[in-house]
Amino acid sequence: MALDPTLLSPGQRYVPGILGGLGPLAHVVFERTILARSHARGARGDREHPVWLLVSGASTPGRTDALLAGGESPVRHLTTFARILQEAGADALFIACNTAHAYHAEVQRALGIPWVHLMALVADAVRARHPAGTRVGLLATDGTLATRLYHRTLEARGLVPVAPAPDSPVQARVRAAIGDPATGIKATGAAVSAQAREHLAAAAAWCVAQGASVIVPACTEVSIGLSEGVPAGPAVVDPLEVAADVLLDLAAGRVEPAALYLGEARS
Repeated sequence: MALDPTLLSPGQRYVPGILGGLGPLAHVVFERTILARSHARGARGDREHPVWLLVSGASTPGRTDALLAGGESPVRHLTTFARILQEAGADALFIACNTAHAYHAEVQRALGIPWVHLMALVADAVRARHPAGTRVGLLATDGTLATRLYHRTLEARGLVPVAPAPDSPVQARVRAAIGDPATGIKATGAAVSAQAREHLAAAAAWCVAQGASVIVPACTEVSIGLSEGVPAGPAVVDPLEVAADVLLDLAAGRVEPAALYLGEARS
């Protein structure tokens, strides 16, 4: 069901839909990023930002637990919430969770709008700015690393992923920054603990020591917690910033929804 065009902001052509709540701060930070990028494009009032639709799907089962520990699959939740956005009038879907993209193909088949693929956007953005052979540091959940979501897209563009081993002390620090029950970013509400920031800064420094000249905070919690801790030198390509730019281009009609399907899903 398309929204009445008279309800949209002046000049707006398409309506983005955002599925957030994965984790609690994911869509909050994504929306702040959208507003900042929209402001940088000249927005100075309410109606100069686009209309978008949001579902906070906080009840969605844990993606890494489902992938690696036999936990409940998130597919039913992802599909149901995505369809709510589609039926409300969204023209394309943005999910503010990197690990959820392990279920991209299955959920996309159940939708009539494109689910914008973060890994493809980020890999394209890195390759547009850096030559083949560039080493790209990945700070991500165990689930994202195990499913090689970023590895595959980066390697397909001639880039070299650099990520800590799952059982390494470095990945243990990333894991703690994201999910520690006392100090992890998922656990501390709207705040980010000093411990989480220290863990992520140390992990980013490890990537640089392995030759990475680009860092990708490949988890929304890492995007949140690494904002002040990147060592001097490497470029940061944040999936939330890349996605925000595409969302704004979609809303303005600079990108057609059909162009946002991934590979074989395009039709």
